[in-house]
Amino acid sequence: MIHTLEWTDSGVRFIDQTKLPTEEKYITCKTYEEVADAIRTMVVRGAPAIGVAAAMGIALGVKNSRTESVGELKREFDQICDAIGKTRPTAVNLFWAIRRMQDKFELLRVRPMPQIKQALIEEAQRMHAEDIAANRAMGRHGATLMPASGGVLTHCNAGALATCGYGTALGVIRAAVEQGKKIHVYADETRPFLQGSRLTAWELMKDGIPTTVISDNMAGAMMSQGKIAAIVVGADRIAANGDVANKIGTYTVAVLAREHGIPFYVAAPFSTIDLDTPDGSSIPIEQRDPNEVTHIGGRQMVPEGVQVENPAFDVTPARYVTAIVSERGIARAPYGESLRRLAEEMSVAG
Repeated sequence: MIHTLEWTDSGVRFIDQTKLPTEEKYITCKTYEEVADAIRTMVVRGAPAIGVAAAMGIALGVKNSRTESVGELKREFDQICDAIGKTRPTAVNLFWAIRRMQDKFELLRVRPMPQIKQALIEEAQRMHAEDIAANRAMGRHGATLMPASGGVLTHCNAGALATCGYGTALGVIRAAVEQGKKIHVYADETRPFLQGSRLTAWELMKDGIPTTVISDNMAGAMMSQGKIAAIVVGADRIAANGDVANKIGTYTVAVLAREHGIPFYVAAPFSTIDLDTPDGSSIPIEQRDPNEVTHIGGRQMVPEGVQVENPAFDVTPARYVTAIVSERGIARAPYGESLRRLAEEMSVAG
């Protein structure tokens, strides 16, 4: 399994996703500032991976703290959380992870400092293990929705590289293949950062899953030719009504899927579902460096001085979503009811 990120005695180790697929390079972040920079610059990306990276960054910052009292440690802890919280605004898993670490600190603050530090490290490691388990459960649920054979389109990268392992949307595909389904993946290249062509294709090639990369503007043509039987994507935030924020271009794919009568599935851990956000209009959309659009491989591709927009995400209205798959099961419209019911069932089970 691909080790997207892991805790080590030296720091938090990441595979550098900006170098893939031509170079498999790992870096070790030795401070929380370095972890924050790895999140900001997309060395690590994907909502679930960002969440666990945030938790590990917080644990690393606390581990390295030289404060002498719990009160001083709490002030430094708050500064660490604030710095990591400013890295990427759209992925709700980032803030979910920060809140979980904050809650853990509050439970621990009466204990000696060495115990606090160790418990926070263990909490981050627990979140890592939970993510992989959630992805495998999600895969089992989602595999039942996949066709016995045929093409499955995906957008961006929602695989092992976007998580701690196995993947969300690609976890569904992996589980379906493990069950013997004959799936051929069509991977949108996903401009401008090319997560589909660089990362999704790299992952699936490693697994021996048949894959064809297409440019984003080919998706509709592939659907009209009958090459796509289903679509599965990940998510960075899902609002309470089922609106889905995912990589820019997802909305286009969903509209095309509706036109061609193709099911459009979203796979994400329940931590990505934000029941405090009523609908997609309340989801903040990250704006990234225009150079990601104007340059490819370091070469400028547009006229000097032209205006550029580079929103990292768009919002797909719930009416285009056939089902939402999480580790807790499959939700269908009306999502305001089904998502809250899954939350309540988990609360009762817990």
